[in-house]
Amino acid sequence: MNCPHAEAARAGRNTGVIAIDPMVQDLDGETVRLRDAGVLARIDLLGVPAWTVTRHAEARQLLVDPRLVKDIDAWGLWQSGVVTRAWPLIGMIDAGRSMFTVDGAEHRRLRTKTSQALTPRRLEAIRPDIEKFTDELLDALDAARGEDGTVDLKAIFAQPLPMKVVGMLMGVDESQHAMLTRQYKAFFSMLTPQDERLALLAELDVFYTDLVREKTARPTDDLTSALILAEEGGEPLTEEEVVGNLKAMVAAGHETTIGLVLNAVRALLAHPDQLRLVLDGEVGWDAVVEETLRWDTPTTHLLMRFATEDIAVGEEVIRKGEGVAISYRAIGRDFEQHGPDADAFDITRPTRNRHMTFGHGPHICPGAALSRVEAGIALPALFARFPGLRLAVPDEEITKLPVMTQNDMAAFPVLLG
Repeated sequence: MNCPHAEAARAGRNTGVIAIDPMVQDLDGETVRLRDAGVLARIDLLGVPAWTVTRHAEARQLLVDPRLVKDIDAWGLWQSGVVTRAWPLIGMIDAGRSMFTVDGAEHRRLRTKTSQALTPRRLEAIRPDIEKFTDELLDALDAARGEDGTVDLKAIFAQPLPMKVVGMLMGVDESQHAMLTRQYKAFFSMLTPQDERLALLAELDVFYTDLVREKTARPTDDLTSALILAEEGGEPLTEEEVVGNLKAMVAAGHETTIGLVLNAVRALLAHPDQLRLVLDGEVGWDAVVEETLRWDTPTTHLLMRFATEDIAVGEEVIRKGEGVAISYRAIGRDFEQHGPDADAFDITRPTRNRHMTFGHGPHICPGAALSRVEAGIALPALFARFPGLRLAVPDEEITKLPVMTQNDMAAFPVLLG
């Protein structure tokens, strides 16, 4: 199918349809337009029509509605051949069999085994490792200062930290981390030609299949081995299912935390009065994490669920076979949930914890606790080491990567002070 990016960016003007900008040139403006469109908004995703939900209460209802499923075969545009593998976003929906692409009993079976490997006890056990990685990367930040004192906080700190953590959890050798970072960056970028994106997916399948086979032959103390060996919750996972879970979890496990850490730093630097509250111990770092998750969500739009029958939402009806995205950034700015000042960053906000940025219902993000632990370690350590940290460029010069689903920055240049 032909979905030129320039045409997609123009689609929907004056038609009631909001085109989601693949270049992410005005995320704040897009968020406001989606929220102002009502509970459900008609959107255009690179030439493909869909609905998105923009309100907290209705999103909670839809995310537990069994009539909305992850199975791409329920999508009318896929069944009819209007959407094919040529669509740039297809790899985020038709990504192989995993807990992210099935529902009901099969979803519970696949998810149970992952949850067994990401228990609170396991997360506490790896806390010293996360602290060690954080200290090492803070040293690297200090060493990487340019002649003018500038360093890219994303490249040196926020990006490698979650990859180190998820790599350790999955049993991925550190020598492979840079390769995986490049692969996932290219996969999510809207500048990557679709044939190259499909080739990347095939390469990742080979990489994770080799990893699973290696761990099957020689299990170690990591999540990959745990998924292979887990017996509880029904039949053991197949090789395809373990590969699918790993591929998606590594992507979600590091991308989300990158955005969370950088968005929190950016918000605090833009609100020095609130940074002072945290540094003085009047407000906890957990409040910073939760308000950042609400206000500047790491995930902008989650793709996608499909209606197996007509679903009424307010005055609109999602017809059988139609696709529904979840616009978490608009949901986090819901006036009805968070008050008339929902567009403001406020770590003292009483509703800061009552967001749903990691989802809701059966498909709630299994790595939510891990992301919170990482950010809860990284942020105080960063500001303790560099209390004079500040942006090296005006805030408006920070640009977003051309990624339609993740709230990611191209770079985050800072002066360490």
